[in-house]
Amino acid sequence: MSLPEGVERRPFDGSESLATDGEAVYGEPTVDDWRRWDHRRSKLGAMLETGMDTGLEGGETVLYLGAAAGTTVSHVADFAGPTYAVEFAARPARDLLDAAEPRENLFPLLKDARKPETYAHVVEPVDVLVQDVATRGQAKVALANRQFLRDDGRLLLAVKARSEDVARDPDEVFDEVLEALEEGYEVLETRSLEPFHDDHLGVVARPE
Repeated sequence: MSLPEGVERRPFDGSESLATDGEAVYGEPTVDDWRRWDHRRSKLGAMLETGMDTGLEGGETVLYLGAAAGTTVSHVADFAGPTYAVEFAARPARDLLDAAEPRENLFPLLKDARKPETYAHVVEPVDVLVQDVATRGQAKVALANRQFLRDDGRLLLAVKARSEDVARDPDEVFDEVLEALEEGYEVLETRSLEPFHDDHLGVVARPE
């Protein structure tokens, strides 16, 4: 599967890895201005590493839910267009601001992804909705934010089974989340993100 424009496989310390062209954020190695995209620290990186058809081509407008300190969203901003990064917790949001400083297209929003009405006045229609939130009701969050996604857009969702229910079988949780998603999305592809991320499912979907 082809990688989006602006994402390449580059050699780092004798082995190839995903990489984007941008300023380092989390201590990742860089070679010739290319920074290693560690798929073990990034669910979206793992989706690309496992060959999921994300539909990413480069240059898209992106809404990223659960941006945390900016590890993954900074890579996204390296190859995407305007990138809106929603993070609820104040401490990682401070690091997110640092990641955004050299990236004029990365817009941090200290907001709750479960309350899209609080940032609806800021976010334009987007081509891609990336979701990586550690909360119950992950399908509900994706459905609530569907309003921002263009009709031909893509949802790239990392489902965290343990955030929904730490005691239940992850496969049961995944089935339940996928069923709930069908209220507003057509699921195109799913894939386990193991061994890179335990009890995580990668989902590619489009709005219905």
